[in-house]
Amino acid sequence: MSEQDKGYRRPGLRAAQTTSVFRAVNPELFIRPNKPVMAFGLVTITLCVGYLGYLHATKENDQQLYEAVDSEGERYMRRKTSKWD
Repeated sequence: MSEQDKGYRRPGLRAAQTTSVFRAVNPELFIRPNKPVMAFGLVTITLCVGYLGYLHATKENDQQLYEAVDSEGERYMRRKTSKWD
């Protein structure tokens, strides 16, 4: 080690004294980021949120609406109701 390296400390928790239990419980603090895994996770989460949005949009469109005409001849959309309601 040279004289310049003696005063140098490694940043982050990698240089800190920790127990193996702490390292096992918190591996994300000690493992370098893995770009392909991060990209896969981002794409997966995006697709899941998109699919939930698609399901929500198709449910809103499938609320059994029909076009009704009132006594004045105006047309409007009305939701089907049950006689039991």
